[in-house]
Formats: sequence, C-alpha cells, structure tokens
Amino acid sequence: MLCLLLFLSGSSSTKICTPGLKKYALPPDYSGTQIPEKPKLKFVERAPNVPKVRREFKNLRDIRGPSTEATEFTEGQYGILAMGGGYLRWGHFEMIRLTINRHINPRKMFAVWRVPAPYKPITRKGLGQRMGGGKGAIDHYVTAVKAGRLIVEVGGYVEFGEVERFLTQVAQKLPFPAIAVSRESMQEMRDKEEERRQNNQNPWTFERIITSNMLGMRKFLSPYDLQLKGRYWGKFFLPDRV
Repeated sequence: MLCLLLFLSGSSSTKICTPGLKKYALPPDYSGTQIPEKPKLKFVERAPNVPKVRREFKNLRDIRGPSTEATEFTEGQYGILAMGGGYLRWGHFEMIRLTINRHINPRKMFAVWRVPAPYKPITRKGLGQRMGGGKGAIDHYVTAVKAGRLIVEVGGYVEFGEVERFLTQVAQKLPFPAIAVSRESMQEMRDKEEERRQNNQNPWTFERIITSNMLGMRKFLSPYDLQLKGRYWGKFFLPDRV
C-alpha cells in the first residue's frame, strides 16, 4: 500500500493511503491426493513370524552405500530421508508410529511405512560368559537402512510447514542422520548436487585419482571405494565430496 504523507501548515499532518495490488501465492493442488481407509501408521511386530530364523553375520554391506529401494515418493508428499546407514530397532518403529499418529489429523492426513518390519537377527551373549561356545542366542531384530532411503511418508491435504516440525523431531531421534523432506526439497537437493558435480572447478576429483591409480593407491583402497567413488565411507554418506 502506497502511503503519502502531506505536511500542512503548522504542526498538524495528514496521512493519505492509496490502495495497491496484492499478489497472493496460489494454493497447492490436491487434485490427485486420496486419503486411504486406514490413514495412520500400522503396528510393527517385534520379531518376524517364522518358525525358525537362521543366525547370520553383521554384514556391513547391508548399510553401506546408496539405497536402491524406496528412494522416490509413491503416495505422500513429505517424508523422512535417511542421510546415512544404520539399523532400526523395534523401539524406533514404535517411536515413529506413536509420534506421527499423535500429530496427524486422520481426516485430512495419512502416513505410510517405506521400510520393512525388523527381519535381521542380532545375537548377543550374556554377561560373564567365557569366550567360545558358538554363536550367541538371538537378542533382537533390526531393519537395515542405507543412505538415501525414505523411512516414512506423510501426505494429504496439508502443507510442508504443518508437518515439518514433528517429522524433524522424529528424524533427530533416529540412530543415523536423517532429515525431513518434501518432493520439491528432495528434488532441489539432487539438482544442487548435480550442479556442483557439473560445475566443479577442481580437476583432481576422487574418481579421477583412483581411476588413474596415482601413486599406486589402489593397493590401499577397497573395492567399495572404487565402486562408490569415495562418496560413502562405511555406513556414512559424505555430501561435501564431489
């Protein structure tokens, strides 16, 4: 609004305001959004319902490198994105379920899981036992998560500002780095990463150095470093490395 201040004779003054054009942001389009019959997160079992589970090793490859599953949105518009690898225990599933179900409005919002129930057995021996005696008994089950995987999706007739607070609260309690994202913010993050890679001014990238085998460094690198181009170190994702 344009305001004109006219000073008249003496100490008195008159303020004249003229109306102007206002531009409002268009509301989001919810034409393709549908609320399912059960909008809240389902209860997750503590252990898989199988007669006998084989004990296995704690393979680091289950949480190493980028994820190839659940990397794109399917139903919702917002979610929690894992920025590193790790294991989700049953307690984490319950924390996510209770927190999100308590904050969402089932009339206009819904949430869906993007990770399976705990399936990987973790063994543990009791305190005070001697070494040897074979592998310990199964203590609990976990779900392996890689970097770049969506943990949960939230959607409905709602904007990102309404769900960002409790999604961030959940992401901070997970055993690996995670952030709350939307479809637009995740695509923007990927575009920014691709732009940094295309406009990189440093010619000596990690990929070029290991490809040329400079100083014979392949003797000290693992096959995972050659495959992942140094962007993932164990279960950790290195976003600053181009």
